[in-house]
Amino acid sequence: MVQPAIKDQILKDLDQLSPEQQTRAAELVHGLVSSLPAGASGRDLLHFVGTLDDESAREMMKAIEEGCERVDLDEVGPDGLGPAIYARRQ
Repeated sequence: MVQPAIKDQILKDLDQLSPEQQTRAAELVHGLVSSLPAGASGRDLLHFVGTLDDESAREMMKAIEEGCERVDLDEVGPDGLGPAIYARRQ
């Protein structure tokens, strides 16, 4: 149930935002109410244990370190709250 005072404040604040900011706010709210898809269980992933040799594992870790976990300060993350931190292909 929506609390009237909170709803009123949100609508008041929303009126002061640009159309782009309103879109971002709508995406944030939608993200809060949408459930995340379920991932694979640890038990399901056990099937893959030992499938990489040491050299392949090192190469994969190096590629991840070099190409991922970059911060784009101009992009909002999926939570709508801050910079997007995600894997980016170069």
